[in-house]
Amino acid sequence: MNVERLAVVGAGTMGNGIAHVAAQHGLSVVLVDVDAAQLERALATIAKNLDRQIKKELIDEAAKADTLARIETASDLEAAASVVDLAIEAVPERADLKYEVVEALDAAAAPDTIIATNTSSISITQIAARTGRPERVIGMHFMNPVPVMRLVEVIRGLATSDETTRTVVRLAQEMGKTPVEVSDYPGFVSNRVLLPMINEAIFALMEGVAEPEAIDTVMKLGMNHPMGPLELADLIGLDTCLSILEVLHRELGDDRYRPCPLLRKYVAAGWLGRKSGRGFHAYD
Repeated sequence: MNVERLAVVGAGTMGNGIAHVAAQHGLSVVLVDVDAAQLERALATIAKNLDRQIKKELIDEAAKADTLARIETASDLEAAASVVDLAIEAVPERADLKYEVVEALDAAAAPDTIIATNTSSISITQIAARTGRPERVIGMHFMNPVPVMRLVEVIRGLATSDETTRTVVRLAQEMGKTPVEVSDYPGFVSNRVLLPMINEAIFALMEGVAEPEAIDTVMKLGMNHPMGPLELADLIGLDTCLSILEVLHRELGDDRYRPCPLLRKYVAAGWLGRKSGRGFHAYD
């Protein structure tokens, strides 16, 4: 199956990044969100990121115009889902919200449409069970920021077919990404390894071992990480980090995934990282 037209449901950080990359690589994209203001912000973000690529001489003005021309926006999920080959949900990392979106996509989409989820931790098998097409449901976990990061985790649910997997692997490659197939376990590979490191860095901060800048510097200069764990948590979003850790703790039953109380406190305060202007570091 060839994918020529896709829907991206959710116009936040991940959704607008996926739409950007897909359109830049020649796909027709409909970006769906119930919030018209969010759709406007998403298009502005895509344009700004394309300008960054122009400044770096990765693309030219004509490529920017072509990319933006391939993206349309919509607030009607059912209408958008009915005319695409593949739909990717990219809503916040809440199981109830993802189930709701996937159920709506399943009801509206043509029988052969693939439904992909950009979940970073939730079981693909559980998501697929909410549909009448579990063989056509798959995980397609992009990394943030999507226009920059090359990895896509491709996660098969228990019933995901070989054909669906081949189609999504090929699509990721056509979008300039490197797909890696992983099994359906909580957190997959990326977040099962990453989030305990971030969580431990937060515990170190809470216990007064070092200040945020020192913790990040140790990991950048000592371990050759491009970003420190607290900087990275701010980029991901502290609410998203908390949601992933809660899934890992609940599904794996191991206290090494227990979210640090300081992380819970920051999220309760609305200190969510870059998107709120304040997390473990302050942002303009």
